Amino acid sequence: MTTPNVADRVSRLRDEFDRSFAEPARTLGADSVELLAIGVGGRPYALRLSQASGVHPDRPVTALPTPVPALLGVAGFAGTVVPVYDLAALLGHPIPERPRWLVLTTGSPPLALAFHQLDHHLRVPVTDVVEGSIGDAGPQAYLQGMVRLPDGNRPIVDVPATRTLVHQLAGHQPVSEEAS
Repeated sequence: MTTPNVADRVSRLRDEFDRSFAEPARTLGADSVELLAIGVGGRPYALRLSQASGVHPDRPVTALPTPVPALLGVAGFAGTVVPVYDLAALLGHPIPERPRWLVLTTGSPPLALAFHQLDHHLRVPVTDVVEGSIGDAGPQAYLQGMVRLPDGNRPIVDVPATRTLVHQLAGHQPVSEEAS
């Protein structure tokens, strides 16, 4: 058995490096879903990663005088001031302590949801997600589906439905894309 010399190894590594740019980027297939397993008010939930644009620990939140208990205040994200709502309060849970984590949601206008615990990132087969509304009224209306995990099932927080709730709490009327 002969050992390759340094020039052969460099040539092989260079070819592999160049080939990596020529191959299409790996994408997730439609057969899996990425989720964040989170704790909200002492209960397990999940968020679809496709509905989040960032997760931030210990981000300063400036409190505002407000009659809306779920509105914690505002936080800055890349030069944009974003309202921060406590997800536990939106889901009808008691608020035992100030949440540590903020998820900046996708969509417009910008919105951040605060939660207490980031458990882990998940990539699960689509077959492990049971689609469908959990409830039609109350906080259950903001849950869309459930994911089956070895440590128990987790309801999935629906960010668009939660955004609609936040708009209602703030007294905003939804503006259709055609009107703007």
